[in-house]
Amino acid sequence: MDNAFEIIGGKPLKGEITPQGAKNEALQILSAVLLTAEKVTVSNIPDIKDVNKLIELLGDMGVIVERLAPDTYSFEAKNIDQDFFVSEAFKSKGGGLRGSIMIVGPLLARFGKASIPKPGGDKIGRRRLDTHFLGFEKLGAQFTYNPENGFFNVDASNLKGTYMLLDEASVTGTANIVMAAVLAEGTTTIYNAACEPYLQQLCKMLNRMGAKISGIGSNLLTIEGVKSLGGTEHRMLPDMIEIGSFIGLAAMTGSEITIKNVHYKELGMIPDVFRRLGIQLELRGDDIYIPAQEHYEIETFIDGSIMTIADSPWPGFTPDLLSIVLVVAIQAKGSVLIHQKMFESRLFFVDKLLDMGAQIILCDPHRATVIGLDHQVKLRGISMTSPDIRAGVSLLIAALSAQGKSTIYNIEQIERGYQHIDDRLRALGADIKRI
Repeated sequence: MDNAFEIIGGKPLKGEITPQGAKNEALQILSAVLLTAEKVTVSNIPDIKDVNKLIELLGDMGVIVERLAPDTYSFEAKNIDQDFFVSEAFKSKGGGLRGSIMIVGPLLARFGKASIPKPGGDKIGRRRLDTHFLGFEKLGAQFTYNPENGFFNVDASNLKGTYMLLDEASVTGTANIVMAAVLAEGTTTIYNAACEPYLQQLCKMLNRMGAKISGIGSNLLTIEGVKSLGGTEHRMLPDMIEIGSFIGLAAMTGSEITIKNVHYKELGMIPDVFRRLGIQLELRGDDIYIPAQEHYEIETFIDGSIMTIADSPWPGFTPDLLSIVLVVAIQAKGSVLIHQKMFESRLFFVDKLLDMGAQIILCDPHRATVIGLDHQVKLRGISMTSPDIRAGVSLLIAALSAQGKSTIYNIEQIERGYQHIDDRLRALGADIKRI
């Protein structure tokens, strides 16, 4: 039997919590260490499964990995074992890790070839990798799928800069193409590039290594190819998804919580979306302070129509927090339409919330209307299973606000994205244990 969390809910929490380093940034930054033979030191790395697996994978390839502190590693990719990429070990490890696609760009750039097993990962609908491959092809890479062994083989012996318009503003796709382009010959222009803070962090790091990337923070990136890159030091941003999760947790449980060192200006519209749900939060230095609130009321639009919260590419609201917003709205006063545009099966966890007593109408795979209970009725604890990382934490928040005992199974889905979450919640006074 897997591990599960057992939660006794309905207690207000109190205290300070510090967000971990950003998971989505980590997968890109750690892949970028392959672009140079020199040492790269990275700090504020989250201690979570997806990231640790990638670090292990780098070690298996021949990167010299040293752990300098709990959240800090140095990487030296002097000698990479090319044979590893066609091995069964790579297939089993790489195949089980969504982030493994991210090593392809750097490997193509530096060695002119790569192999990658067909990737797996989250159950949140089809996540196409076309953007990555189309980008590599435009730079001059040729790849063939081998159905016999399930690998893509890519030949990129002479990558040349070019203009490209991405078919979607994919964060990982943009990152991968940028990493391939920094060492390509000539100038690459990427339009409809993703411009998330994660990607800005990657581009700034590459520039410190000697790359020439301009347009950082916009959706039009220009990359002048260079011959080689050197080492650098990099500190990762705090995880904005965790920060949003903690804001939601505080509101839903009526808790007074301070979230430390949030890099507020990198949060985009996240604080404003929670304010639209009626949640009070204030910036103190670089901490977000959330007072204990008995009630929070969802705003309506100016003309009085029902509030809609939808995801869109950065600087829009991130899809990763829509599950959290949906859960927090359950105990708000008023109603809200949650419109999940980017993935088609992220809302399917609402059946568990209905079992707990939430009032939600699932309109279709993309839309759900939440009718707030305004704490007139408490949710009740149940047993449930977590389908993906973000839904897992949403269910965890619901359980902490519910009366009675909840059990959440399949918690490795949560732990892929959130480090030591049970210890950190216990420090706030949560009644949560691992069984």
